[in-house]
Formats: sequence, structure tokens, C-alpha cells
Amino acid sequence: MADAVATLTLDRPESMNSLTAELKAALLKAVGRAAADPEVRAVLLTGSGRAFCAGQDLREHADNLAAGRGLANTVREHYNPVVELIATMPKPVVAAVNGVAAGAGAALAFACDLRVASDRAKFALAFAGIGLAPDSGASWTLQRLVGRGRATELMLLGEPLDAPRALELGLVTRVVPADDLLKTAHELAVRLAAGPTAAYAATKRALAHAATHSLADSLALEADLQDACVATQDHQDATRAFLAKERPVFRGR
Repeated sequence: MADAVATLTLDRPESMNSLTAELKAALLKAVGRAAADPEVRAVLLTGSGRAFCAGQDLREHADNLAAGRGLANTVREHYNPVVELIATMPKPVVAAVNGVAAGAGAALAFACDLRVASDRAKFALAFAGIGLAPDSGASWTLQRLVGRGRATELMLLGEPLDAPRALELGLVTRVVPADDLLKTAHELAVRLAAGPTAAYAATKRALAHAATHSLADSLALEADLQDACVATQDHQDATRAFLAKERPVFRGR
């Protein structure tokens, strides 16, 4: 960890970082540790080699099918808790999408708060192509990023999107040259780590809540969250700094 940023790297480059049970268990442990560590104020998720993550390792999956184990409960045991931790942890998560992000790999990126993509990145919702429904929260995240109609098209047809098209649709925050990706994404994560941690956590919670609740319910939660934020040292220090025409320093409390 550096600059209060925890960098998590999917590291099976020879298999495009496809997800085996071992890698999923390691990812779940790493995400949980980053979420719980008070010294971590932002998280950066990326992949090694030429891919971000190609999704489920289909060789392992084929072995499970042949043995009559089906999905081996991996959706409930691995994918669901990883995505929920990423989406709900009280700190920002940045995805640095360095290459192909397919299936569950794309869904991992969608669950992050911000996505910076290499100009070599590609996204593919490949579930239907092998006769599966979406998982890893893709049915929830994708339509909130691009709208239901476009999400339906992407999921049913499974056609890959290059980085410029992903930016045009709003799937990614920005696209940068491949050689600049990690530097750019890390700088963004460092900027977030130096920000008002409690306010970021409240913002994530408010957005998630408002996506599935009425205006009245959302207004009520906003009021509660503001009450909590007003009591933080960061808010009080930042207010004094603003009045003194000084740059605020946030300490995450």
C-alpha cells in the first residue's frame, strides 16, 4: 500500500486473469481486507498482462460440469460477496482496465466507482454466448451506467466494445494511452485517498439507495447522512479552511 491506496492486481496473465476458485478466494480476501483496513482510503483494481479479467476460467468450469458440480456455488460464494464489498465499502474503488474485461471481469469493473481504461481495453458481456444469464451484479450495474435498452442490447448480443465506444456510452470515466494507464489511475486513487473519506462513503451509500428508492426516501437518507458528515472533523476543518481561503487537508475522520 502507498499513499493510503491499496492496489489489487489480478495476476494470471497467462490465462488473461480468468477467475479460478483459487483466484476468486484470494480476491475476496484482498477486497475484504482493504475494505476493513482504516489505513486504506482508496482501492485500485487492475489486471496483469494484456487483460483486465476474462471472466470465469472456462477450463475449470468445464471440469465442474463434467463432474456434475455445475457452478460449484461460485456465484454465491465468490462473485456476489466480492461485488457487494466493492460496491458498498466506505471508500472509493478505481478500476484500471488495462485490456479485455469480459463476463464477470467486466462486471467487476462495473462495480467500481470509477473506471479508467487503456486505449487497448475491450468490454464484452459474454454470458449469453455460452448460454448463461448475467451474474456478478452486471444486471444491476450495467443498466445504471448505460440505461436499460443499451444494457439489454449489450447482454443479449454480447458484441465487444472498444475503449472509445465504452467512453461514449459512459461505461468508463476516461480513456488514456496504455503506457499511461497505471500512472493515471493511481494518481486518481491518490487524489481520492486524500479526500473526505466519510463524505465519499456517504455519497456511495446515497447513490446506491436512491437507485432503488423513492424521492422521499432518498431525501430522508440524505438528511441523515448530512447529519453524520457535519459531525466529522474533516467537515469542520474544511469549513474553517474555506473561510480562511486555505486549501483543506482531509484526514479521513
